[in-house]
Amino acid sequence: MKIKFNKIKDSIKQSASAIHYEYSSAAPWHKQYEEANIPKNINYPRKTLYEMLEETSTTYPSYLAYEYYGKKCNYAELIEKTNRCSKSFQKIGVKENDVVTICMPNTPEGIIAVYALNLIGAVANMVHPLSSSDELRFCLSKAKSDYLLTMDFVYEKLEIIEKKHKLKKVILAKASDSMNTVTGAAYWVTSGRKIKVKNKKDNVIFWKDFIYEGKSIMSINKSTKKDDELAVILYSGGTTGKAKGIMLSSYNFNIIAYQNRAVCPTVKAGDSMLSIMPIFHGFGLGICFHTVFCFGMSAIMIPKFSAPTFAKLIKTYKPNFIAGVPTLYEAFIQNKFRPDELSFVTTVVCGGDLLTPTLQKKVNSFMKEHGSNAEIQVGWGMTECVASTIMTPKTNFIPGSIGVPGPDNFVKIVKPGTTENLYYDVDGEICLNSPAVMLGYLDEPEETANALRVHEDGKTWLHTGDVGSMDKHGTIFFKARIKRMIISSGYNIYPNHVESIINSHPKVLISIVVAEPHSYKGEVPKAYIVLKPEYKLTDEIDEDIKNYCKEKLAKYSWPVSYDYRETLPMTKVGKVDYRNVK
Repeated sequence: MKIKFNKIKDSIKQSASAIHYEYSSAAPWHKQYEEANIPKNINYPRKTLYEMLEETSTTYPSYLAYEYYGKKCNYAELIEKTNRCSKSFQKIGVKENDVVTICMPNTPEGIIAVYALNLIGAVANMVHPLSSSDELRFCLSKAKSDYLLTMDFVYEKLEIIEKKHKLKKVILAKASDSMNTVTGAAYWVTSGRKIKVKNKKDNVIFWKDFIYEGKSIMSINKSTKKDDELAVILYSGGTTGKAKGIMLSSYNFNIIAYQNRAVCPTVKAGDSMLSIMPIFHGFGLGICFHTVFCFGMSAIMIPKFSAPTFAKLIKTYKPNFIAGVPTLYEAFIQNKFRPDELSFVTTVVCGGDLLTPTLQKKVNSFMKEHGSNAEIQVGWGMTECVASTIMTPKTNFIPGSIGVPGPDNFVKIVKPGTTENLYYDVDGEICLNSPAVMLGYLDEPEETANALRVHEDGKTWLHTGDVGSMDKHGTIFFKARIKRMIISSGYNIYPNHVESIINSHPKVLISIVVAEPHSYKGEVPKAYIVLKPEYKLTDEIDEDIKNYCKEKLAKYSWPVSYDYRETLPMTKVGKVDYRNVK
């Protein structure tokens, strides 16, 4: 079933300046561009996702494109696999503008499908494979998707889903499909044999059979869709907490790839990235895969990981480029390495959550002590603009900042709920004007209008829902999500700031601060804390942390209580989940 694109486009009401706009010479962050040798403008390729991959496969055919559990694939092989997958999608009836839901972890099948669908003009609807039956059904229905590519362990949910949403075809992949023989056999013994697909229905086909049947298709119906048309749907909670489909184009992804490469000059063809961030997330699909494929790098594809295994993966695969969220780096620096064991690392990027100055210093020191000159670079972004659009120049990290707008991006700070500009160093809502900004929310015209607003300057600005400030040099400081901000007796308390102080205590591993109702103050902050493994809670440690906060925080922002836990709930991309702390 096709999405009604004209209706969607009418609801967006974007000005042309959201994609093409004149560069302003007044941006205060341009001075930092000069110091870091970052271009003010980039000539972005007007190509689809598939065309970018095709160009790389022509330029670097023998270069490694990805590695998956020891199985390697070069770019010539990857483009051939992608073409073959496109034929298989045609064989089962997928046409231009049809929506195919990809409910997969980081596997070759999942990422190949994204580019194969793009070649024939279909839309990739990206969903977490551990989604509940209701969540998966919602995403299928929201996108009007009749086709599903997922893992065999998801099969048991399909009977529930198809009671309300019938699917034309379901393709089931196994984690072992792209493993080498030895690893695949080991997987079967430990996990694979436990996964049973019982009573397989007629509309269900296994990945290997799906690919085989595509051989009967002699030619590919290559799409004529443009790079600025809908290519991918990702999901985000958005401004109301309700899941929204975020419509993104090939052009959006190309922009993120080129902007991030400009700010990370060490990235080059032949380098490798530890690609652990998931393909159903902008950080994963946009940075860990599409950026990699645009510039002839290789993706070390990891479908399942945890913070404790992060260091082991780095030791095993020796990636040049590491990208992760703060919780991964917290765990990473607790490990032991030889003095020169990290010499292969050239770039370290952190996104997805606020990096504290304390952790930034620790990671930089850790890298230097173990043979790497890489210093951690912060990226800020949101799914509505794919990934990081505010980035830290390699030469100028300011503690507590999230960097400066990337090339061709503009940021302003406005009074929340308005389009009124605020002065330097005054907290307000961060607004972004960038060619990376989404097309809009899927079938959500009101939400789209709230997020994408035309200001007095005639440009369309994304209202991010984030509170921050800008200094006179154009450096941006993130404070909190507007929804997370705690208002106590009229004072604005930023949980991220309180957390950064608590996390800087030498005995604390990680913390989260949430609002707790109060009879007359309205709200007060409450802290949940995980101590480092080598420490056990004592009255002395509790008192020391409380005194530490009293010394470094304004009195109105002191937590009213401190709750110590063994672990904290995490989101699907490795951030502490403040919504589910109980």
